[in-house]
Amino acid sequence: MKQFGLSFAACFEKYTFILIPGSLVMGWFLSNHLLPYVSTIPYLFGYITLVMALGCGIGHLRAVMRRPLPVILTLLLAHAAAPLLAYGLGTLVFGPHSEYTTGLVLFAIIPLGVSSVLWVGSSGGSVPFILSVVVLDTLLSPLVVPALMELYFGTASLTWDMTGLVIDLLQMVVLPTVVGVVLYELSKGRAKAWSAPVAQPLSKIAFMLVVMLNAAAIAPHAAGMRQEMVIIVPIVIVLICICYGLGYYGAFSLPNRTREMQVTLTYASGMRNISLGMVLATAYFSPKASVPVVLSIMFQQPAATIIHSLLRKFKQVPNSPLKEEMDETVS
Repeated sequence: MKQFGLSFAACFEKYTFILIPGSLVMGWFLSNHLLPYVSTIPYLFGYITLVMALGCGIGHLRAVMRRPLPVILTLLLAHAAAPLLAYGLGTLVFGPHSEYTTGLVLFAIIPLGVSSVLWVGSSGGSVPFILSVVVLDTLLSPLVVPALMELYFGTASLTWDMTGLVIDLLQMVVLPTVVGVVLYELSKGRAKAWSAPVAQPLSKIAFMLVVMLNAAAIAPHAAGMRQEMVIIVPIVIVLICICYGLGYYGAFSLPNRTREMQVTLTYASGMRNISLGMVLATAYFSPKASVPVVLSIMFQQPAATIIHSLLRKFKQVPNSPLKEEMDETVS
């Protein structure tokens, strides 16, 4: 049973670029059957967040904060530069008051993606750094997401419940993350390995269900947007490429830049927690605003595959002092 669970999780990660878009398509076609279960999304997502946080302890966060420059740069690229470019791109194509522009900005504002940890590890980046930054960014999301959405669009142009959004983020993201970190500390880092044969496969299944149910929620509204998809899909692909490019080229501003940190920043800036984005988009924004976020899940993972292939061609360099220090801290 243990080996089966771990093999299932590894197989899922290998074929994520097929399984997740497949779940999206299934959600669209099975919308009528899945709609009654949409209310379970927050609980599924909370479980996914908890499993992710089991791999991060206070030592990881402390080691990251000793060298704040890479952390600050990552957050600025992801939540300052990316939303600004998303707003500019959306304004240029759809107009500043378009709901599609709202969706593009929302994609850029949501927290860093948990799956970036997998890609950073397989591409030679710093896994402790990306895991810690993902957890930190997740904890900050109840402040970052509402504040930036209001900054770009104001309360007058968006009819949404900011208080409800903050409460949902606290319940779905912050509380499970805190519980996961506490369990890591209480178990001295053994909780993730001990629970992995069961927790990891279940989290993969929960991820697929979140994608499927969110797709089912917007399917009735998306049926009348087929002509607009011809424009929206290329714009979403361009935005995803911009986010990856921001991380790769932004890393050049780091003193003593290393390949390891350049790889890490590329995925940190490029990958978003789209499952959370879909939950927020469908719950608090219009169906049109949800479309760019939902579509992005079809292209984020394939784009990561291409980035991985490109990065493998680059010359390896020694580990950075940050990675060595973090390894010593958490060992």
